[in-house]
Amino acid sequence: MASARSNLCILSVLLLAAVCDAHWGWWAPVGAPAAPPKPVETILSEDFYSYTCPQATDVVKKVVLSILKKNRNLAGGFLRLHFHDCWVNGCDGSLLLNSTADNQAERDGFTNFLIRGIPEIDEIKEALEKVCPNTVSCADILALAARDATAGVGGPSWPVYLGRRDSRVSRALDADTNLPFPSLNFTELVQNFSPKGFGAREMIVLSGSHTIGRTHCNGIGPNLYNYTGIDDLTNPALDSKFARVLKKKCPKGNRTNIVDMDRTKNLFDREYYKGVLNHKGVFISDLALIENTFGLRVVTELVAKSSSFFREFADAMVKMGNLSPLTGTEGEIRKHCQFVN
Repeated sequence: MASARSNLCILSVLLLAAVCDAHWGWWAPVGAPAAPPKPVETILSEDFYSYTCPQATDVVKKVVLSILKKNRNLAGGFLRLHFHDCWVNGCDGSLLLNSTADNQAERDGFTNFLIRGIPEIDEIKEALEKVCPNTVSCADILALAARDATAGVGGPSWPVYLGRRDSRVSRALDADTNLPFPSLNFTELVQNFSPKGFGAREMIVLSGSHTIGRTHCNGIGPNLYNYTGIDDLTNPALDSKFARVLKKKCPKGNRTNIVDMDRTKNLFDREYYKGVLNHKGVFISDLALIENTFGLRVVTELVAKSSSFFREFADAMVKMGNLSPLTGTEGEIRKHCQFVN
């Protein structure tokens, strides 16, 4: 264990020196970026639960695969949950908390419109509580579920370092001022990812998560009917035939109809990048990836079957999963993921 923790410390320092299901709320205000991520302590390790709950990772994987057997499309939901949790004040499970009478929680913010997968996270938590009460954090469940769901639909796997604790605080405003939303251009996307320690290439790689899952018309509206804030203007970068297809699925003013992220919505592959290159991105931010020569070159590289997309995606997910965790005596281990103890 000591060796694994030492290796994690070195890896984390290197990574931090230098996030899908994606139905973001397109009308959310642009706010100030989050503070730079704090270094990950050696307390995070792959074998964190070796003594307290050695079956933890097996239990999570078993439940995730059982859920995917019923609905493979929830893989995108699990991936989105993890990204949206980590991108707002770090990977602390705050996204899962319910709103209260005097506080609107992250999950009810604009940028988490109709977010999916929370009841399924509860299902995983319930299974863990039966074998290891009060032991495994909801933040760690999110990290493991995202990895297992991605691998479960043909994507890469990656090491998940464990030991995160759960936040007692969740604010919708934090979500709406930190999460990227789908009307951003390339420069704005880079500006959103940079404070978290991610470069432009990593942003493009993580955008590849749009290869699984679905979205709602809520996030597509600006691409079809309000490009650059001009009423009834469709994004000129959008393929005209594809635009007509999207408009049939998303009539003007509709927010809740469902649209697949790409034509292989339940398979983690490179199809998303093919769509982007063919100007068939459902979001403005998808098409923004190729609005300059750098982005076009990276997307063209990643779409190739021989590309390093899977490896780079796995590396980026490890890095994202290490964003500002609560550790030690910080926060708590929730008994129920939707409520503080």
